Amino acid sequence: MGAAVVDSLLQPTRLLVARRTAPPEFAGMWEFPGGKVEPGETCEAALLRELEEELGIRAVLGSEIEGPGHQGWQLNAVAAMRVWLAEVADGEPAPLQDHDEVRWVLLDPSHELEALPWIPADRPILTALRAEAAARRVS
Repeated sequence: MGAAVVDSLLQPTRLLVARRTAPPEFAGMWEFPGGKVEPGETCEAALLRELEEELGIRAVLGSEIEGPGHQGWQLNAVAAMRVWLAEVADGEPAPLQDHDEVRWVLLDPSHELEALPWIPADRPILTALRAEAAARRVS
Protein backbone atom coordinates (compact mmCIF):
# COMPACT_ATOMS: atom_id res chain seq x y z
CA MET A 1 0.00 0.00 0.00
CA GLY A 2 0.99 3.59 -0.48
CA ALA A 3 0.19 7.08 0.74
CA ALA A 4 -0.47 10.26 -1.16
CA VAL A 5 0.67 12.54 1.67
CA VAL A 6 -0.91 15.95 1.04
CA ASP A 7 -0.77 19.25 2.90
CA SER A 8 -4.52 19.10 3.66
CA LEU A 9 -7.06 16.31 3.36
CA LEU A 10 -9.82 18.88 2.84
CA GLN A 11 -8.15 21.15 0.26
CA PRO A 12 -4.93 19.53 -0.97
CA THR A 13 -2.54 21.75 -2.91
CA ARG A 14 0.82 20.06 -2.29
CA LEU A 15 2.05 16.45 -2.34
CA LEU A 16 4.97 14.95 -0.43
CA VAL A 17 7.05 12.90 -2.86
CA ALA A 18 9.87 10.47 -2.07
CA ARG A 19 12.85 9.45 -4.22
CA ARG A 20 13.77 5.74 -4.14
CA THR A 21 17.27 4.44 -3.47
CA ALA A 22 16.59 0.81 -4.48
CA PRO A 23 16.10 -1.51 -6.29
CA PRO A 24 18.53 -0.40 -9.01
CA GLU A 25 15.84 -0.17 -11.71
CA PHE A 26 13.87 2.34 -9.60
CA ALA A 27 16.72 4.18 -7.82
CA GLY A 28 16.43 7.91 -8.42
CA MET A 29 12.74 7.69 -9.34
CA TRP A 30 9.93 9.28 -7.34
CA GLU A 31 7.03 7.44 -5.74
CA PHE A 32 4.25 7.42 -3.20
CA PRO A 33 5.79 6.23 0.10
CA GLY A 34 4.47 3.05 1.65
CA GLY A 35 5.26 -0.62 1.92
CA LYS A 36 4.08 -4.11 2.62
CA VAL A 37 1.45 -5.35 5.03
CA GLU A 38 2.87 -7.58 7.76
CA PRO A 39 0.96 -10.66 8.97
CA GLY A 40 -1.87 -9.61 11.29
CA GLU A 41 -1.91 -5.97 10.13
CA THR A 42 -4.68 -4.15 8.33
CA CYS A 43 -3.67 -2.17 5.25
CA GLU A 44 -4.31 1.08 7.09
CA ALA A 45 -2.26 0.11 10.16
CA ALA A 46 0.59 -1.06 7.94
CA LEU A 47 0.57 2.20 6.01
CA LEU A 48 0.71 4.28 9.19
CA ARG A 49 3.62 2.12 10.44
CA GLU A 50 5.47 2.44 7.13
CA LEU A 51 5.10 6.24 7.10
CA GLU A 52 6.59 6.42 10.58
CA GLU A 53 9.48 4.06 9.68
CA GLU A 54 10.26 5.56 6.25
CA LEU A 55 9.58 9.26 6.87
CA GLY A 56 9.45 9.75 10.64
CA ILE A 57 5.87 11.08 10.59
CA ARG A 58 2.61 10.18 12.24
CA ALA A 59 -0.20 10.61 9.77
CA VAL A 60 -3.97 10.70 9.55
CA LEU A 61 -5.43 8.71 6.69
CA GLY A 62 -8.17 10.06 4.46
CA SER A 63 -10.08 8.29 1.73
CA GLU A 64 -8.63 5.63 -0.52
CA ILE A 65 -7.78 6.65 -4.08
CA GLU A 66 -9.74 3.89 -5.76
CA GLY A 67 -7.81 1.98 -8.39
CA PRO A 68 -9.21 0.31 -11.49
CA GLY A 69 -8.57 -3.23 -10.20
CA HIS A 70 -10.14 -5.13 -7.33
CA GLN A 71 -6.82 -4.81 -5.44
CA GLY A 72 -6.16 -1.21 -6.38
CA TRP A 73 -3.46 -0.13 -8.83
CA GLN A 74 -1.52 -2.71 -10.83
CA LEU A 75 2.25 -2.38 -10.25
CA ASN A 76 3.38 -5.30 -12.38
CA ALA A 77 2.12 -8.70 -13.52
CA VAL A 78 1.82 -10.02 -9.97
CA ALA A 79 1.53 -7.05 -7.59
CA ALA A 80 -1.01 -4.31 -6.96
CA MET A 81 -1.09 -1.39 -4.54
CA ARG A 82 -3.87 0.37 -2.68
CA VAL A 83 -3.30 4.09 -2.03
CA TRP A 84 -4.81 6.39 0.62
CA LEU A 85 -4.72 10.13 1.01
CA ALA A 86 -2.82 11.06 4.17
CA GLU A 87 -1.96 14.21 6.09
CA VAL A 88 0.96 14.71 8.48
CA ALA A 89 -0.30 14.82 12.08
CA ASP A 90 3.10 14.99 13.79
CA GLY A 91 6.74 15.12 12.75
CA GLU A 92 8.77 16.60 9.92
CA PRO A 93 9.11 14.29 6.90
CA ALA A 94 12.66 13.02 6.36
CA PRO A 95 14.15 10.25 4.18
CA LEU A 96 14.87 7.67 6.89
CA GLN A 97 14.52 4.41 4.91
CA ASP A 98 14.31 3.47 1.23
CA HIS A 99 14.59 7.10 0.06
CA ASP A 100 17.35 9.70 -0.24
CA GLU A 101 15.12 12.76 -0.63
CA VAL A 102 11.60 13.90 0.17
CA ARG A 103 10.03 17.18 -0.91
CA TRP A 104 6.71 18.96 -1.13
CA VAL A 105 5.58 19.80 -4.66
CA LEU A 106 2.49 21.55 -5.97
CA LEU A 107 -0.23 19.25 -7.29
CA ASP A 108 -0.68 21.50 -10.32
CA PRO A 109 0.49 19.39 -13.30
CA SER A 110 2.18 22.34 -14.99
CA HIS A 111 4.73 22.52 -12.18
CA GLU A 112 7.56 20.36 -10.88
CA LEU A 113 5.37 17.34 -10.11
CA GLU A 114 4.88 16.35 -13.74
CA ALA A 115 8.56 16.80 -14.59
CA LEU A 116 9.82 14.40 -11.91
CA PRO A 117 10.91 10.94 -13.10
CA TRP A 118 8.13 8.85 -11.51
CA ILE A 119 8.10 5.08 -11.18
CA PRO A 120 5.94 4.23 -14.21
CA ALA A 121 3.31 2.30 -12.21
CA ASP A 122 2.68 5.40 -10.04
CA ARG A 123 1.83 7.73 -12.95
CA PRO A 124 -1.84 6.62 -13.27
CA ILE A 125 -2.24 7.06 -9.50
CA LEU A 126 -0.81 10.56 -9.81
CA THR A 127 -3.37 11.38 -12.51
CA ALA A 128 -6.22 10.14 -10.29
CA LEU A 129 -4.85 12.08 -7.31
CA ARG A 130 -4.68 15.33 -9.26
CA ALA A 131 -8.27 14.88 -10.44
CA GLU A 132 -9.45 14.20 -6.87
CA ALA A 133 -7.50 17.17 -5.50
CA ALA A 134 -8.96 19.48 -8.16
CA ALA A 135 -12.48 18.29 -7.30
CA ARG A 136 -11.90 18.97 -3.59
CA ARG A 137 -10.61 22.48 -4.30
CA VAL A 138 -13.76 23.25 -6.33
CA SER A 139 -16.21 21.98 -3.68
